[in-house]
Amino acid sequence: MTKSSVRSSTKNRATRAPALDVRALNRATLERQLLLRRSGLSARDAVAHLLGLQAQNVTPPYYALAARLDGFAPQRLSMLMADREVARMVTVRSTLHTHTADDCLTLRPLVQPARDRELGTFRAGLAGVDLDVLAGLARQLVETEPRTMAELRQALSARWPDADPQALAVAARCTLPLVQVTPRGLWGRSGQVALTTAEHWLGRAAGPALEPDSLVLRYLAAFGPASVKDMQAWAGLTRLRDAFERLRPRLLTFRDPDGTELFDLPDAPRPDPDTPAPPRFLPEFDNLLLSHADRGRVVPPEYRGRHWQGNQAYRTLLVDGFLAGLWKLDPGALVIEPFAEPTRAQRDEVTAEGERMLAALHPDTPYDIRFGTVARH
Repeated sequence: MTKSSVRSSTKNRATRAPALDVRALNRATLERQLLLRRSGLSARDAVAHLLGLQAQNVTPPYYALAARLDGFAPQRLSMLMADREVARMVTVRSTLHTHTADDCLTLRPLVQPARDRELGTFRAGLAGVDLDVLAGLARQLVETEPRTMAELRQALSARWPDADPQALAVAARCTLPLVQVTPRGLWGRSGQVALTTAEHWLGRAAGPALEPDSLVLRYLAAFGPASVKDMQAWAGLTRLRDAFERLRPRLLTFRDPDGTELFDLPDAPRPDPDTPAPPRFLPEFDNLLLSHADRGRVVPPEYRGRHWQGNQAYRTLLVDGFLAGLWKLDPGALVIEPFAEPTRAQRDEVTAEGERMLAALHPDTPYDIRFGTVARH
């Protein structure tokens, strides 16, 4: 069958599939993301179910779990990190995530093509460098003791003085499955970024890479219903359609308001679109807002782009399941900046949720809760 025939067949199937409106997609995604109601899962099981937590900064994984888990305390994730049951490493979308040890050792090999593409942008600075030799030397360095990127640049430049030092360090980061060692990432602790291999830190060899089909099923469990392009946006990978097609007999199909074909697990929850969705305070770069090609299931069209400035994401507020404002912690105050004037009932619900979040993460620090306004971006 030609590519055009495949596209035509896919379009015809999507046309016949049941339609899901934006609210139906929103409620289904919130339920998978543990945001429609707080879950009783353990922190480790939640990290596994969610396929990792975006962790470009230290605190977002803690805020992400506080919004999702019943009775969460930050020490629970810190203990997992200190015990090396979870770790921070670059995986999907070539961004830093907190993953379970199992996913560190099996997910990273699957997304290696994205790291290879990243490395390709530094080829000019690596002329004459044998990447296999570099990987072996870098592994020896970081497994002798964790190294900062500056230390890697210095050590590798001594071996290849004519190469670009930054390109050498990036090559080490792209060719090796490097994790950030503690105390970096622990709640209430500080520490510079120091790296070693996942195998060395976690004390066991990397397993075989996750099969694409298995990853599709896990992605749908955490982010579905979703299209092929949605998953490719989440993973930072291409050519995933074959995996969806292999799984098609085991999946249900729907279509979104634009007619795009969506896939889902047959037994996955798809709540009534009128199911109440309580307010939630999400950290910057939360995967809820980053894991679909079409983010309209969470971000209303009129607010598109309002939670970003350049490459920096703001902390976001959900009201009725949708992006509705921003928030920040100023000295002594949780400042809530809604995009539109909330009703009295919404203001009360947001305030209660803010109090709950502060009690979980900052029980010893007094904060007022204030409503402000959002400047136009």
